[in-house]
Amino acid sequence: MLNNRILDAEFRGSGHEHRPLRLWLRLLTCTNMIENKLRNHLRKEFGCTLPRFDMLAQLQKNPEGLSMGELSQLMMVSAGNVTGISNQLEKEGLIERKVSATDRRSYRLSLTDLGLQQIKRMTQSYESCLSEIFTKISEEGTDTAIQMLGNLKQHIGSEQANIQLSPV
Repeated sequence: MLNNRILDAEFRGSGHEHRPLRLWLRLLTCTNMIENKLRNHLRKEFGCTLPRFDMLAQLQKNPEGLSMGELSQLMMVSAGNVTGISNQLEKEGLIERKVSATDRRSYRLSLTDLGLQQIKRMTQSYESCLSEIFTKISEEGTDTAIQMLGNLKQHIGSEQANIQLSPV
């Protein structure tokens, strides 16, 4: 019983008061729980961190390679984090650096054959873990949640765009 109270701490109180706050806390709690499960899965199965997986996945989506700045933006981390992770992955033979064809002073990172094999195995396992997490939700429920969250994302995005366009 105590465990259920801890998991549902965002629903203390009664009635419909503070519904937006409760929804936000529920979303945040679920996001954190899912992320922790995925982190643990990657660590246990592959000895890999989530940022390393993210970098390999971004490079898989971009076979022509990415600059450090592009990776930093896509991963939403600092250039320093990208440098540290890329140095480790390069030492392990999972990625390689190639001088940029357009700017000889910079380079692009791309997967090696070994890196491509590794990320394919990791992605299959990652998706299997996600499927297990969401196994209790029907396809219809999943589609409804995706639609609702998409609508929320669009609404928030349009509000942010209006704020950025507004004169100060």
